[in-house]
Amino acid sequence: MKRFLVAALLLAGCSSSSPPLPAPPPLESAAPGDQTATLAGGCFWALQSEFQRLRGVHQVTAGYAGGSSPNPSYEQVGSGQTGHAESIQIKFDPKVISYSDLLHIFLTDIDPTTVDRQGNDSGPQYRSVIFAHDAEQRKQAQQEIARVDASHLYKDPIVTQVTDYTAFYPAEDYHQNYFEHNPNQPYCASVVAPEMERFLKLNKDRLKPST
Repeated sequence: MKRFLVAALLLAGCSSSSPPLPAPPPLESAAPGDQTATLAGGCFWALQSEFQRLRGVHQVTAGYAGGSSPNPSYEQVGSGQTGHAESIQIKFDPKVISYSDLLHIFLTDIDPTTVDRQGNDSGPQYRSVIFAHDAEQRKQAQQEIARVDASHLYKDPIVTQVTDYTAFYPAEDYHQNYFEHNPNQPYCASVVAPEMERFLKLNKDRLKPST
């Protein structure tokens, strides 16, 4: 669906009228003691750019998780036949930002109430999933979903899956930090940029100083 939307925007000559977003913080490397979170919730261009702006997050990689085929390509995942979801893998310092904090930000950033869909992006590759790396992450994921559900933030129940982590395959190089490199690409300008503005407002107290 993302490809079709990009084509439609190109034909329509669509561009963003929003003010420029602040520059992203410098890229960091994972550090000793970091923990790993793997999440899926729609287009990984947006999720990667958003989560790497959070304090305590050292590295965010766009990729594919949840499927059965090793090393899938973007085209294979986009076909919906491999079982993978567009995902991000986060390396974070739990002394600065907890796993539960990341989950809360994730569940209030995406629409966790839709099955196989985020906005106009539809298909199993856009489903929302929390890939638990161990029993404690699974427990925290279930607890955070219950908390957000109980808050009645959404009128519909949360359908985000919690499943065991098996493997993560980094996406092709051109997908890494795609929004930063292509802010004027039609999909980025019309879809990702407004999502980023909302994310920055909702999480302004958790952002890195340079954001």
